Amino acid sequence: MRAILASSILSLSLFSTACVAIQPDGESGDWSLDREQLLSDLSILAADDMQGRAVGTDGNARARAYIIDRLEAMGVEPVGDSYEHGFSFEMPRTREKVDGTNILARIEGTSVSARTMVVSAHFDHEGMRGEQIWNGADDNASGVASVLAVAEMFMAEPPEHDVIFAFVDAEENGLQGARAFVADPPIPVENITFNLNMDMVAMSTDRILWAVGTYHYPYLTPIVEDVASRATVSMPMGYDEPTEEPGGDWTNLTDSGAFHAAGIPFIYLGVDFHPHYHQPTDTYENMTLDFFQDASEAIADFARQSDAQLDMIGEASGR
Repeated sequence: MRAILASSILSLSLFSTACVAIQPDGESGDWSLDREQLLSDLSILAADDMQGRAVGTDGNARARAYIIDRLEAMGVEPVGDSYEHGFSFEMPRTREKVDGTNILARIEGTSVSARTMVVSAHFDHEGMRGEQIWNGADDNASGVASVLAVAEMFMAEPPEHDVIFAFVDAEENGLQGARAFVADPPIPVENITFNLNMDMVAMSTDRILWAVGTYHYPYLTPIVEDVASRATVSMPMGYDEPTEEPGGDWTNLTDSGAFHAAGIPFIYLGVDFHPHYHQPTDTYENMTLDFFQDASEAIADFARQSDAQLDMIGEASGR
């Protein structure tokens, strides 16, 4: 994930809600977050045998296999003939050619609309340095686990519009998987109406999940406010305005930046800097698990509301 600076954060009020998805009409649906499965996904993806999930490694391949197994078990169909979509890139510094693999899955909407939402999270991390494993529990096993939860929700309660789930590779090498997806999308790029991206959503002692992107797309502000009114975590907006402060603008520092560059509206949900960021201490044991579960509730709600408002987003953005 992005390199950011610690910032002073105002105390924000918390809101309470039941542990269920909230429908666009405000009524509770039948689906509820499987909080134990969420933690299981996080712990497995951040385990030592994944070896930090660096692109092109055996640990990365094991993580892909686990994600695909989970999608198959849920009944989420692949995009095309396979979940795996390969791409190649050159390492920014060494110019070494590396092969990466995105995982793409799809749930069809109940309407005839061609508008599609892409829900994304990168599954790679820093790998190993010598014998030391950089597990990447928050960065970004947490985002992957939350996206799997969103997929479970939409399988239980189908979306109005098509939803593509993009588990992208090589984010840590310059958003390579997201760039490859946008450069060669599986559907016409004009049909991609919105990107909801998760990166680092499991570690916050202040219980703050930032919503990034409304500076660029102010018509998304009511969706953030609506979800925040029900969330049991705080969801302030920010970190998306141009600034000379290093790390003060997160717009292009995670995968949603590739969508933004293509003119696709986005909201990126993630936590602020913490001491475990890009450290070997970014482990399951050091996560704030209650916050992670509550944040994932809010993320699922956000995905549901974004689907309900996708036509508005498309009309406002001209997509």
